[in-house]
Amino acid sequence: MTKCLGCGALLQDKDSNKIGYTTNIDNDLCVRCFRIKNYNEYKSVDTNNKDYLKILEGVNKTNDLVLLVVDIFDIPANLASIRDYISNDLVLVINKRDILPASIYDVNLINYFKKYNLNEKDTVLISSKKNTNLDYLYEVINKYKLSSNVYVVGYTNAGKSTLINKLIYHYSDNESKITVSNMPSTTIDTISVKLNDELTLIDTPGLLNEDSIINKIDYKELKNIIPTKEIKPRVYQVKCEQYLLINKYICLNLATANDLVFYIANNLEVKRLFKEPNHNLSKSMTLQVPANSDIVLVGLGFIKVVKDSVININVNDNIEVYVRDSMI
Repeated sequence: MTKCLGCGALLQDKDSNKIGYTTNIDNDLCVRCFRIKNYNEYKSVDTNNKDYLKILEGVNKTNDLVLLVVDIFDIPANLASIRDYISNDLVLVINKRDILPASIYDVNLINYFKKYNLNEKDTVLISSKKNTNLDYLYEVINKYKLSSNVYVVGYTNAGKSTLINKLIYHYSDNESKITVSNMPSTTIDTISVKLNDELTLIDTPGLLNEDSIINKIDYKELKNIIPTKEIKPRVYQVKCEQYLLINKYICLNLATANDLVFYIANNLEVKRLFKEPNHNLSKSMTLQVPANSDIVLVGLGFIKVVKDSVININVNDNIEVYVRDSMI
């Protein structure tokens, strides 16, 4: 049977409610991919990590090179666990460099990822959107590949499909494109893309980060929280007890002096208040935050905390929070 060139689903013309549906079995795209591509209309599908882990098991049975693509703005706390499923030679591809300020040294960002102990052959910091370091990545792929097949794996919204489309455009005569969107689970099954006689990239569906807000909200809301251009860090110097409110998502209460730096989408609003605001944030916690740490709002961004602090937080039910060593 023929696969959809956009998402990898098996094409079928029998049931419009099932994945892979097309009005004509000779089409290259399913209806879902056609509407994403031409009308930016996204139709959700039921997926889970069990399906994806089966795919990783298949990857692990090969001797092929794996590109692990990571969104630098949304690093899974359990990133190292990917090694529980694949033992292949691995190149770590840190995507969306254009989102973080250009003033941050690339070498510092690359060194930060060494703590995950992924035993990677190389680490490449890229921006698929800006074509940053794609030539170097292409060289690295050809240096470490063990066969013509190279698998591309990672979490949802890391930019795997966008990266493959850029590699097709720059290094191949192939005119096909994989379907991309901001919504999770756009890619449904593996998609093989032949760049040339020596290199075939195999895209895989994104592993769901079940803690991330991006897997719990609709497309309209998602557009407001995913950065599309370089973030402008917002610094708040706290000198007395006050509250910092981010839209409808989070409220921080600090009782002692501190400096906080917000790395969130530019269109998200931060309000400084000197009494507790009215909000509907039912999930609350108290965090002991060491100096030079990040409070990570999974899928939403992070807040660098400069000094040791106790911070009370109320958050939207869809948001998970944890503390890590500061990335910046």
